[in-house]
Amino acid sequence: MQRRDFLNAFAAGAGLMIPLGREAWAATSVQRPTDRKLIVVMLRGAVDGLNVVAPIGDENYTQLRPSIALAAPGKENGALDLDGYFGLHPALAPLMPLWREKKLAFVHASGSPDTTRSHFDAQDYMESATPGVKSTPDGWMNRLIATLPGTSTPTRAVSVGPTMPRILSGQAAAINIANGSAAGKPGVLDRPQLATAFDQLYMGHERFGKVYQDGREAHKEVMAATMAESMAADGGAPLPNGFPDDAARLAVLMRNDPNVQMAFFALGGWDTHASQGAGTGQLANRLAPLGQGLAVLAQKLGPMFEDTTIVVMSEFGRTARENGNGGTDHGHGNVMWVLGGGVAGGKVLGEWQGVGNGQLNEGRDLPVTTDFRTVLANIAERHLRLSDTQLAQVFPRMPSSSGLRLLRA
Repeated sequence: MQRRDFLNAFAAGAGLMIPLGREAWAATSVQRPTDRKLIVVMLRGAVDGLNVVAPIGDENYTQLRPSIALAAPGKENGALDLDGYFGLHPALAPLMPLWREKKLAFVHASGSPDTTRSHFDAQDYMESATPGVKSTPDGWMNRLIATLPGTSTPTRAVSVGPTMPRILSGQAAAINIANGSAAGKPGVLDRPQLATAFDQLYMGHERFGKVYQDGREAHKEVMAATMAESMAADGGAPLPNGFPDDAARLAVLMRNDPNVQMAFFALGGWDTHASQGAGTGQLANRLAPLGQGLAVLAQKLGPMFEDTTIVVMSEFGRTARENGNGGTDHGHGNVMWVLGGGVAGGKVLGEWQGVGNGQLNEGRDLPVTTDFRTVLANIAERHLRLSDTQLAQVFPRMPSSSGLRLLRA
């Protein structure tokens, strides 16, 4: 086995992903202030934003969706009233307290200006933040790490999932931890004899020694922060499987390890071409653990939530008109969710044009009236305090600001 292959295998076994070679990540142990947190949740497969935040006040909505439109507020499995016009999917009821506390906002008819309806391309563009450009070598969260002042530790940015995502790929340090309970379980290199053997083999290696050491240090740091909480009683009741459990673990990690500033989740299962359902059904079954997980994340972060911004986004929306299979097809504009202590919430933001035939993009789906990069840049500027020069480095070729005000000053 080549050394490069072995170290990648080591990283995966330790719950870390540390690329080597031309784009190797250099990291140091210098700590810097990381009190303002950012968490991004990517819904892969294109969630139906028109049933997440439904225009229940528009009669065209129910006409376009005779079997999958949400019922009016107050009816069985009906939408949860937000502002008299928009309603939230009832499966997301755990988020209503944050809405009432004005710590949750939505940006409707948002998304990528690129017209592709390919999942692969659209996800790539949202993770690189360069719509229409496939040659971008890194992800916008990785550029964000590199742009922020100070020197990063290997655990400054964390991805929770099976592989390192495009959004965190690049030259800045980042780590990947497994989903579920495996994230806190010791790996093969936590066995003393194996660890000692590999330390002797690689610790002093001219080329790989630094990367190996950083990987070991990051793994120990994550394990220590995770185990610290597992030793505290929580009534003995485990959380449900899936995202709520992972969200709780991330909150524990962020509370116990001040080096962790940014995190990323990717959740699948949103490509509802058939049997989508309305207030109940396939989409509701996907949204329920998502809403629960976000509520758990906010609750378990505790006071740290006041300095945290959480963004939920998806590659594109779905058709306004339901198809013949009781589902929806690939669309364009969607809705972005923004949660956090500093969010100017309790509002559905963005330029909303309606869902009448003359208002739809190509007569089939929502137009994109707010570029997703505008939302992200607004957070980077007002929450992470990036300058105009830094914003241009993270979001090259970004459109001019739309005056969006997501966060309180």
